[in-house]
Amino acid sequence: MRIIDVMHLGRPRVIGCWQVGDVLIDPGPSSCLPTLLSALGGERPRALLLTHIHLDHAGASGSLVRLWPELEVYVHERGARHMADPRRLLDSATRLYGADMDRLWGEFVAVPESNLRVLHGGDTLPGGFEVAYTPGHASHHVSYLHERTAFVGDVGGVRIPPSDFVLPPTPPPDIDIEAWHRSIELVTAWRPDRLALTHFGEVQDVAGQLAEMGRRLDQQAELARAGDRDAFLARVTQEVAAAGDPETAGAYTQAAPQDQLYAGLERYWRKRAEAVGPTVS
Repeated sequence: MRIIDVMHLGRPRVIGCWQVGDVLIDPGPSSCLPTLLSALGGERPRALLLTHIHLDHAGASGSLVRLWPELEVYVHERGARHMADPRRLLDSATRLYGADMDRLWGEFVAVPESNLRVLHGGDTLPGGFEVAYTPGHASHHVSYLHERTAFVGDVGGVRIPPSDFVLPPTPPPDIDIEAWHRSIELVTAWRPDRLALTHFGEVQDVAGQLAEMGRRLDQQAELARAGDRDAFLARVTQEVAAAGDPETAGAYTQAAPQDQLYAGLERYWRKRAEAVGPTVS
């Protein structure tokens, strides 16, 4: 098992692709494809396991299938249709990133349906990977357990070494705080020896990381609930700056931009209020 730093925008410790034998977990975006292929050095993967379909995790999937037409791509049922027909996914991402889409993520190639392997949660895959449905960060998020390592995508948060600061990534459109806590409980119940984070690396203090992730998620959500965007951005930016040297702080910001953290939580609270409806005095 190793992590391949795909050097997003030339910066280390932002996005990592995990390699377990002939399996890749979250290949990263197509903008980083040359770095990934160079690190593989001619090795041909058998399968891609996607924790979710956000571009920083799954964007290179179709490009890799184009390179290796027999490559299997495992993805949750809620995300599979968007890998085959990415128009809605790309429209949503364009609303966030605008003219920066190509610079940040590169080309997104659709994955043929014949290459997709649809997951539901509770699956067991070739090679001994167990699958759990772990929404909260995204409605199509899954995690994988393999030989006591839990590959948790964004459920376990952003933690850029050597810092131990935990930053919950909460971009729109479908943050769900309650579901996220249930997913943390599920991963905890696996009792893994280590967590494999996409952003970034291996964490052996599993209980501490997941507990801090839950605490920080609630803290960040309550800060956003007040509806003061400027206060939220100032507070989180200050916390990120205090997490380490400027390069480490830059990696945190690149992995989880502060304005997106607020936007996702603001939408979460707005949807909650709309679901409850107007109060009657």
